[in-house]
Amino acid sequence: MMRGYGFGYNNVMGGSVWGEILMVLFGLAVLAGIVLLVIWAVRALGGGHPQAGVRQPGAPPMRTDGHDEAVAVAKRRLASGEITPEQYAEIMKTLGG
Repeated sequence: MMRGYGFGYNNVMGGSVWGEILMVLFGLAVLAGIVLLVIWAVRALGGGHPQAGVRQPGAPPMRTDGHDEAVAVAKRRLASGEITPEQYAEIMKTLGG
């Protein structure tokens, strides 16, 4: 039994070149999605990047907008007797001030 043109398995979707192009584009989209998913997973699990705002051991003290507030809190605690002058000096050394 002889079949007409376009009814065989020669081309995807009944002989349409557009069908082949769509299949390739869909495959690329799936591949890109998998790559993005892997990148997201690596970043979410730490991926070796230090977390923002976390001081690494041996790193110089961080100075941020909260520095003045931290100094003020340390001064209040010293003045109220919650901490000793030695503890205050250690806090100031840690804060870099």
